[in-house]
Amino acid sequence: MRTLYRSVVVKRELSSKVIMAGEAFDIIVVGSCMTDLVSQAPRLPKAGETIHGHKFFIGFGGKGANQCIQAARLGVRTIMVCKVGKDFFGDNYIQNFKDNGVHTDFIRQTSDAATGAASITVNQSGENTIVIVGGANLLLGSEELQDMLPFIHRAKVVLCQLEIRPETTLQALRMARNAKVKTIFNPAPATPDLDPEFYRLTDVFCCNETEAELLTGSSVSSVDDAHKAAEEFLRRGCGAVIITLGPQGCVVLHDQESTPKHVPAPKVSAVDTTGAGDSFIGALAFFVATRPSLPLEEMALRANQVAAVSVQAVGTQTSFPHRRELPEWLFSD
Repeated sequence: MRTLYRSVVVKRELSSKVIMAGEAFDIIVVGSCMTDLVSQAPRLPKAGETIHGHKFFIGFGGKGANQCIQAARLGVRTIMVCKVGKDFFGDNYIQNFKDNGVHTDFIRQTSDAATGAASITVNQSGENTIVIVGGANLLLGSEELQDMLPFIHRAKVVLCQLEIRPETTLQALRMARNAKVKTIFNPAPATPDLDPEFYRLTDVFCCNETEAELLTGSSVSSVDDAHKAAEEFLRRGCGAVIITLGPQGCVVLHDQESTPKHVPAPKVSAVDTTGAGDSFIGALAFFVATRPSLPLEEMALRANQVAAVSVQAVGTQTSFPHRRELPEWLFSD
């Protein structure tokens, strides 16, 4: 009887995969899921210092998941490829994806590690510090990537970061390149010894000023500095580069132009900047997938508008806007 039941389950799973094989998804995100443990305090503590905070809450985070959720909220069909623990946080995260319209067939659960977690402290100016523990994210590997291979060929964008094992991210980018699918790579958390192949496999390389500093070894504190860093990344093999500069907007450079372009950000009063970069990249992936004829700097301008909304509310994914909350001109061709 037990064998018969198992046979029926396997057949149902195979049938589900056959049905799904006819579906097409615009964006595939290969990356991380983190449970955010957020403390709000008047200021960020110094090394060795204990301070009183005034609020604590638990939320959904992880760069891959954040970017996926923001793209989905703008109205694009997304797949999340990730690994979570067989625990309370993992179960909740899968439901969160479903609630946001993200396809979850490629989310795996493991008993070998807990769902990843991020400890976040936010000060009253909206600045933050973050410590992440990868957990189950670090067990995502080749087997899970092979499962999604049939869908890559029909995707428009594959989006990756560095909160999972670098070799897994590289494999995902290689698979996308072989399938002639656009790649967006966010090298975060950045590492100074990034494998050179990451640059060559990336159509749009998107990082913030801190990550650009770490990757180039040079200060990136101004628009001019970002111009130089973008040129360096282009020399390393990227198709295009976007360096975000917080309230200063971003710098855009692609291999068809010799001069970087500065795209200003809208002026807003930031409440919490946690996840703003992920909101930007998720929105960017949306525009690359759905408005491919737009110039890259126009896509960046529109992504800036989306991220500017996110910093005006507390939390990470809870601050990400839905399409209905944004001006319609953002979605014009």
